[in-house]
Formats: sequence, C-alpha cells, structure tokens
Amino acid sequence: MSTTLTTRSSVTTTERQTARASSALSARQVTAALPAALRGADPRRLWHSPVLFVVEVGAAFTTVLAVLDPSVFAWAITFWLWVTVLAATLAEAVAEGRGKAQAASLRAAQRQTTARRVVAPQDVLEETSGLATLPTTEVPSSSLRVGDVVVVVAGETIPSDGDVVEGVASVDESAITGESAPVIRESGGDRSAVTGGTVVLSDRIVVRITAQPGHTFVDRMIALVEGSHRQRTPNEIALNVLLTTLTIVFLLAVATLQPFAAYSGQPQSLVVLVALLVCLIPTTIGALLSAIGIAGMDRLVRRNVLAMSGRAVEAAGDVDVLLLDKTGTITLGNRQAADLLPAADVPVDALADAAQLASMADETPEGRSVLVLVKERFALRERPEGELVGSTLVPFTAVTRMSGVDLAGAHVRRVRKGAAAAVTHWVRSTGGHTGDDVRATVDAIAASGGTPLVVAEQLGDRPARVLGVIHLKDVVKHGMRERFAALRSMGIRTVMVTGDNEATARAIAAEAGVDDVLAEATPEDKLALIRREQTGGRLVAMCGDGTNDAPALAQADVGVAMSTGTSAAKEAGNMVDLDSDPTKLIEIVEIGKQLLITRGALTTFSIANDIAKYFAILPAMFTTLYPQLAVLNVMHLASPQSAILAAVVFNALVIPALLPLALRGVRWTPGSASALLRRNLLVYGLGGVVAPFVGIKLVDLLVALLPGI
Repeated sequence: MSTTLTTRSSVTTTERQTARASSALSARQVTAALPAALRGADPRRLWHSPVLFVVEVGAAFTTVLAVLDPSVFAWAITFWLWVTVLAATLAEAVAEGRGKAQAASLRAAQRQTTARRVVAPQDVLEETSGLATLPTTEVPSSSLRVGDVVVVVAGETIPSDGDVVEGVASVDESAITGESAPVIRESGGDRSAVTGGTVVLSDRIVVRITAQPGHTFVDRMIALVEGSHRQRTPNEIALNVLLTTLTIVFLLAVATLQPFAAYSGQPQSLVVLVALLVCLIPTTIGALLSAIGIAGMDRLVRRNVLAMSGRAVEAAGDVDVLLLDKTGTITLGNRQAADLLPAADVPVDALADAAQLASMADETPEGRSVLVLVKERFALRERPEGELVGSTLVPFTAVTRMSGVDLAGAHVRRVRKGAAAAVTHWVRSTGGHTGDDVRATVDAIAASGGTPLVVAEQLGDRPARVLGVIHLKDVVKHGMRERFAALRSMGIRTVMVTGDNEATARAIAAEAGVDDVLAEATPEDKLALIRREQTGGRLVAMCGDGTNDAPALAQADVGVAMSTGTSAAKEAGNMVDLDSDPTKLIEIVEIGKQLLITRGALTTFSIANDIAKYFAILPAMFTTLYPQLAVLNVMHLASPQSAILAAVVFNALVIPALLPLALRGVRWTPGSASALLRRNLLVYGLGGVVAPFVGIKLVDLLVALLPGI
C-alpha cells in the first residue's frame, strides 16, 4: 500500500505561536466584523439569545425614555446599553469572520472544470478494471452525478469527490490540506479517496464519483468553516437554559422593586431599573457563549481537522476512552535496529562489522536502520575506498529474505543478514549449524514483540557460522509515555488496537504506557469494544482510515477519519483530519477539553462579577431610603448616578476585553477534576469578583468628571 510521500507532523511550536497570535483581536478584524455585528443586532436574530434580547429591549426602552425626558445620565445609560448589544453581536461576528479567509481559499479549489466521463453501460461502469480504455466524453464537472466514472490524467484537476477504482497517481492536495508534498492515490486500498479540486501530478487514474454537486467534501468544509450550519451543542443548550432562567429571575426581581420603592414614597427611575437589570443578568457569558463554540471549531480547523458538528468537539472534551492504532500512531510504523546480540565467543565489534557489510545492499528501512545503529554505537562509517572492489553485493529480495556481500580476496568471504529461518537454511546448506544460544536469543526477541535478524558469514569453502542477532523493534514515538500519563491523570483510558499477536501487542503497550490492548483486532472486535464501553456510560474516541474502520467510526462518540482514507471512512466519522496524522486524536481531545474549560471559566467569571455590581448599584438605589445601606458602598463611589453608570460601562467593556480569551481559549493543562475546579474558582471565580471592583472604581473616577452626573 502506498503512503503519503511527506506527512505533515503535529502542530509545531511555530504553528502554535501563530495560532495564539491569530487569536488576538486586531483593528482590521473588528472593522471587518462590524457589518455582521450590526446585522446580528436585528431583534429577529437576537431573540434566539434571551439574555441579549432583554439587553436590546432595555436599550430601546431607555432610548424612548431619554427622548421623552432628556438628561446626560439617561443618554449615557442608553449609549452604553447599545454598546453592550453591539459588543455582544461583535463577539460572534469576529469569531465567524476568522473563517472567511479559509472559506475563500477553499472556494478557489471549486472552480468549474471539464471532466472526461466514461461512456459505457451501467453494468460495465460497475467493473473495476479496463475502464481507462473505454471511450470518454467531455462534460462540465457540475453535471457529474454519483456513480459516474471519469478519467483524470497528469495535469488535470479531479472534478469531484470520488474513489480511485483503477490506476495509481501522485496527487497535489495542497489546495485542501495546505501540505505542499504530493500524495499517492491508488485503487483497492485505504488511500483510494480523492477530493474535488485537487490536481493529478503524474500517471492516470479512473475515479468513480461519490458526491452530488453542492454536496462535496469542500462544500461541507466551507459551510462549517463559515458557521452557517453550526448547531448548538447539548452543553451549550443547557447553559442557555440556565442563563434564560437567571434572566427571568432577575427580571421578576427588578420588576418588584418599583412597587416596593413607590410604596416607600421614593419610586425609582425606569432608566435606573433597566440599568440594574442589565447589570444583574449574565450578559458577559451570554455575549461570549456563541463565540466560544465557534472558536473551538476554528481551533480544530487551524490544525487541519474538520469537525462535522460542534457536538463532536464537545464530545472530544468529555472522552473517557481513547482507541489508538499501534502502527503510525503509537509507534513510528517501521521497525528499526535497536541492539546487536553476538553469539558465544564472537566479539560484538565483529558482529557490527559484518552487519554493516550485509546491510549495504539492503534498501529497506530496516536495512538502513542497521547502518545507522553501527555508525552511532560503533563509529563504523563508510568502508575504506577500494575494499569492495571486485566484490558482489547481494540485494535484499522478498524471495530470499536476505541481503549481503561476497568480498573478493584470496579467500572469498560471504556475509549474509536476514530473517532467522532464511539465514539458518543458508548456514545449514554450507554444512554449518546455529548454536542453542542463538536460537534462544531469536526466540526471546520474537516473544518480546521484536523481529530477529540473523547475521552469518562463510570464509572460503568452510561451513558458515552465525555471528549473532540484530534486534529489530517497532520504535515507540518519543514522548508517548508522557502523553498517555497525562491522559491517565485526566481519567482517560487508552486502548491500543492492533492486528499483532498478543505477545507483541503487550510488549509495545508496556513500553508506551498504554492502559489496555486489543490484539489481533478485527472490525467486529473494534465495534464490540466500543459498544461495550458505551454501555458502561463512557464516551469513546477512535481514528481510522479504511472501509473496515467505518462501522467503528460511526459507533464512536468521536470518530476521526483520515483524509487519505476511503470515502466510507470519511462519511462514517464526525471529524476528518486533513493531515492524516493519527496522533492528532490526542490533540483533538485536548482542544475539546479546552473548549469546555473556557466555557466554564468565563461562566464562572460572568456570574462572579455580578457580586461587585450589587455593591455598586444597590447602595446607590436605596441609600436614601435606607441610610444603613451606605456601609455597602465599599468602593466609595462618587454618587448614585456615577455608581450606576460606572457599573453599566464596565458591563459593556468587559465583553470585548474577554473576547480574545474566548477566541484563544483558556490554557488547559492535564490534571484531576478537583484540581481544575480549584484553579477555575481561584482564577476566574476570585478574578470575577476582584476585577469589577477595580474596574467600576476606575470608571467611576472618570464618570464623576462628566457634567450632569
């Protein structure tokens, strides 16, 4: 099976810094989002957010009151209430606006192209060979339908999404993934899916169309990036219900104040009551809630992961079990030489020298890793010039399963390296034999999950002898044990899924620090494991790229399909990784955690900062009626009017002040739920109490300077 020529690695430090920098607000972003923010203030759109709808109704009401009974105080309150509304709609507009450039670049890949559609009866089109030789007719790409078959040659653009059913070609997918290196697409494997708008660089492929016009992968990406089809997630809906309930409670509470004050002989100004209501309801989180959700999906897009819904992003944050493939995810995916184990009475230097000679004609990754090992551990570099003159290199082949060299000289020296069975057979064919110590070493390496390569040599016509064994192992990626430990500290259990035998799987799992193993796994085994975990009330995430992974991807709560995989896999998953990097599943979980923590932190801050507003507004409203309440004026605000206006101004300014944090996300570090809760309360709970005290006091000092306040 062919693989990606160059796989984009996980997000680098530079990319992370770029992502953080891009989360900061710029004047250009705000200016570009202003028209959308003004459209968002339309009551017909705003009523979906009851908190902000109440603020807008209050702003409209105070506008009428300010016109009927003009005063500096009334107009100041009115102005800042409208600023609050605009700041709230601006938050969502800025979050959505960040995807516009990405959507524009994707649209560039959707240009109308001409396709060479195969003309043949339907039963012939259902075949998977010989299609490239059939006659074709040129048609616009917009006329293609599911099931049509097209031929695409080097230099042509693939007209629509489909599966390669014949041929193999190098494809440029940079318009979709951003990765400049070409990839191989071929029929009959897990890398058969192609995306409309990508370009064939070499050879020729036959593609069966799998998407209707307007419903291609790129179309869905554009819709999701722009947020036009973003649905509220269950957690977001639940929080909206809470905010709505709090709004109704405070609305009723404020409504009862006027009769109470009138009964006491000192009715309150309606402008003041509206200001009190707006300051008491959770306007901050109400304004930022949608932006937090959009920004979470945007962070995934910036890491080249397309989430089909916000629900999937949230589910990633609540995952309890992670299913990870071994090869390419936990391990590097190719076996590498890890150690040299000499036979009895054979110096290790002699084994290293022979291993280098025998690997010179081995072009496999395993053969090259032997050369790297002897170079690093035994300082064996290139052979002296002239040493190999007249010698015969024996390249590795799948038939012989050996490589080596026949060195010319007074007595020919033959050196061989390869699979234990193949080298043992060669040694015995010369009259030699393998010792018990070598056989024990071979068995021990195999039992540990490694691969033994035996090295032997023959001098002249003498029987060959075994020099030792090379230990090949599928190397665990650097840092995986630490990452799994971090996931474990969050209460997430990791399960390695592999087709290897139980012994090999257990050995790799122990080295990587994985919690559990599913060895010799079939598609049915994966599906059964996911269902079993879900029956126990746990959320499961997994990644896959093949058609055989589709059932498990569909069943998992978070199913991440590789972009290089089959159409069936991409349709089954609720996320698609455009880089086809399986290790990104761990990053997806981290982004989901960050989304949930950001929402929780800003909700805590929003509710906590109401405490300071109580100390600002309530004494200002009722000190005259109840002089004892003056003791609550701990901020020593200048006057009742300045106190009320300062609270309203702070309430409006805190929304844009917190917007960069909502877009960037609260920094998340692995830890227990209790530790995260403690940090949330100390930083955002206590911060939500202290910040308004400082902010309202500073605003009051400025407001007190205004005439008429």
